[in-house]
Amino acid sequence: PPAHSHSDWIGPPDKHSNLRPIIFYVPPEESALERRLREARQEAQASNQRFWARHNRAFRQEKEEFIYSRLKAKGLEMRDESGQKATLNAEEMADFYKDFLSKNFKKHLQYNRDWYKRNFRITFLMGQVALVRALKWLRWRKKNVEQ
Repeated sequence: PPAHSHSDWIGPPDKHSNLRPIIFYVPPEESALERRLREARQEAQASNQRFWARHNRAFRQEKEEFIYSRLKAKGLEMRDESGQKATLNAEEMADFYKDFLSKNFKKHLQYNRDWYKRNFRITFLMGQVALVRALKWLRWRKKNVEQ
């Protein structure tokens, strides 16, 4: 982002995780509380990035292996005569999706628990930052009214 920017910047989707990375704005006079909030947001983003990159890599690999095994069982190759990638029908792919989700249920459950914990912490910190800013504004306003 340009030096004059005063907001977070969101990039294009990552090719592995499909998540849009965020470059967080760091104010010049960031308080310790604001820093904790920014770092919590950055850690949550990094954790999500790691999880979804691993998950999507495993998904693609297992999907290819499933398709290969099903095509091989039918006596077909991965590419047809015209060079197009061979595919399976929706019912066959539904078997894969169901099995993949069942096999990864515990991973998704743990991810969701961690996600909620992180977001609760971020929300709590956001509330604290908002309260501190409101109190600062009220003090500033009171000071200016008295003068």
